[in-house]
Amino acid sequence: MRLLISLLPLLLMAQAPKSALDKPTLAAYVRHLMLYPAAVNLAVGDPAPSDVPGLLEVSITATMGQASEVRKFLVSKDGTRILQAEVYNVAQNPFKPNLDRIKTDFRPSFGTPGAPVVVALFSDFQCGYCKQEGEALRKELTKTFPTQVRVYFMDFPLEQIHPWAREAALTGRCIFNQNALTFWDYHDWAFAKQADLTEINFKEKRNEFLKSKSLDPAAIDRCIQGPAAVKALQASVQQARDLGVNSTPTMFVNGRKLGGYVPWANLKQIIEIEIGYQATANNAGEKCCTMPALSPFPASNPVLPPITPKK
Repeated sequence: MRLLISLLPLLLMAQAPKSALDKPTLAAYVRHLMLYPAAVNLAVGDPAPSDVPGLLEVSITATMGQASEVRKFLVSKDGTRILQAEVYNVAQNPFKPNLDRIKTDFRPSFGTPGAPVVVALFSDFQCGYCKQEGEALRKELTKTFPTQVRVYFMDFPLEQIHPWAREAALTGRCIFNQNALTFWDYHDWAFAKQADLTEINFKEKRNEFLKSKSLDPAAIDRCIQGPAAVKALQASVQQARDLGVNSTPTMFVNGRKLGGYVPWANLKQIIEIEIGYQATANNAGEKCCTMPALSPFPASNPVLPPITPKK
């Protein structure tokens, strides 16, 4: 009898139902659910009120090296059920949460300022699918939509798998600070030469490009090594993570997230549908929530110091 009494707490613990409100239990469950290997660290946040009455929200941050992503789960208050779902408020644009997070200030852009459709493209100069997406946009977009679309280029170099992507991104930021149009020359050059560029030869090839545009490579290097360029790149990367971006290319078309490479024919159809929707959105009682468009030629750029062209 004494032995049974002493074992009773253990028996009760063994029979206790699993609860998603127990952090180790939820972490183990999500690891199995999402196929996270043991090398991925899972940090479970504290339960917080959600936008859905009766449900709690729990965020789980998965990290491995420099890579990370955040997944949000809705949990029943008794801890027996979890949901992974997008929650929409029918009283507002379904993509407003994304639009509120996307900041296009001082980002390279082309297309029509104030256009009804705004595309924010998170890209990586060493990414093969980014090359395909970028080249298609440059070739087709303004030809097909001469006044209806504005595109913003957002840096998201995947440093853990692309060894020269970070330097390429910083180079682009510094060139853009000197001249907005030259950035797009660089953008096109980097993707056209992508197969020939390596971690070893990138700087040499880049310097050849800079000299062809009458830019001083030493001045670009000073900009790259300065804190302002690094800060601007970090802000772009953090913005991507806040938006749940974990791969490139990832686009947001008026806030609608499109992960992975989207063939031009498919993207063209999405843009056409969004143009039609925006033409009638105000009549439907909705205020247009597109991102602000900036001039493609800002008079000044307070993010980075100026660069002196090579004489």
